[in-house]
Amino acid sequence: MDVFDILDRLVAFPSVAGKPNGDIAGWIEAYLGEHGAKVTLLPGPEGDRSNLFATIGPADVAGYILSGHMDVVPAGEPQWSSPPFTLRREGERLHGRGTTDMKGFLAAALAAVPALTKLRLARPIHLAFSYDEEVGCRGVPHLIARLPELCAKPLGVIVGEPSGMRAVRGHKGKAAARVTIHGRSGHSSRPDLGLNAIHAMAGALSAAVGEAERLTHGPFDLAFEPPYSSLQAGVLTGGQSVNIIPDTCTLDLEARAIPGVDPTSLLAPVKAQAEAFAANGFLVEWRPISAYPALSLPRDSPLAELLGELTGEAPSAAVSYGTEAGLYQAAGIEAIICGPGDIGRAHKPDEYILTGELAACQRLIEALGARCAA
Repeated sequence: MDVFDILDRLVAFPSVAGKPNGDIAGWIEAYLGEHGAKVTLLPGPEGDRSNLFATIGPADVAGYILSGHMDVVPAGEPQWSSPPFTLRREGERLHGRGTTDMKGFLAAALAAVPALTKLRLARPIHLAFSYDEEVGCRGVPHLIARLPELCAKPLGVIVGEPSGMRAVRGHKGKAAARVTIHGRSGHSSRPDLGLNAIHAMAGALSAAVGEAERLTHGPFDLAFEPPYSSLQAGVLTGGQSVNIIPDTCTLDLEARAIPGVDPTSLLAPVKAQAEAFAANGFLVEWRPISAYPALSLPRDSPLAELLGELTGEAPSAAVSYGTEAGLYQAAGIEAIICGPGDIGRAHKPDEYILTGELAACQRLIEALGARCAA
């Protein structure tokens, strides 16, 4: 199978985040097993989805991890020109959900496996494929926790998120949470007998808006756009009818933090403001949704220098989107982003990747293998 055949098979699995993934993980496991890789499926605590880890070469020697996620975002938009889980070729464009984010990278890595297995690798190349990245990097922490029993501490991790095949050294961290305020319902003509949950939530929302404005004043990191941390309210729901006192209101919000700033700490003022309404008889629930740290790899790190040599250009400083790379770095393993495609095509109808991008990614992985050969 070549890279296009593999991508066709991967896209055909509707591996939407938050859903069971046994079909795609099982297919990848079988493919790798046929080519002699040592493969381990790592079931997550959910019980119906797994991470996958595979090794080519000696597991007891420090090597490199190629990291990607098997899940994709939903594809329910009506603007798709063809079925989103069927690969469609249009000239150099290969359309389908996940082609860019990020089954294209998975396909390139899997297509390189036959060449890698023919090399006498002195240092191993590992494949680490995770689940539920698209809903807050929920799967990969379980994989990272198992690494000490699976391999020697890696020299570095290449996270293949779409970067136009230019390596990237940094991204912001992120934290998201949901706050729900429960009040007391009643007829709107007697507001004195109820507790209006939307009115209470207005205080938390005001705190979120105030924090968002405050963050624009710094601290700054000019590698990013915008060059400061940010906070936004994304979803607000509550109420049934204008003449009913709303007894429940829910707010989803997120913070994105520059390196050196804990993203969860940016949500703390909103949490405090919401919880203050408990003194007025409201029940307040705060539920973290997801969190991952920022990535900040030094310009002169060995991994950055290696990717500069393999790609032929110096790694760029940062991207605006987040990845699993920050979690690997937090675990003490150097990580960098480098993968085929453009993030601007992701999460959209008619998502696509170019045939040349897939070929370039496969060449880079095979060149990495040559570096690791005896």
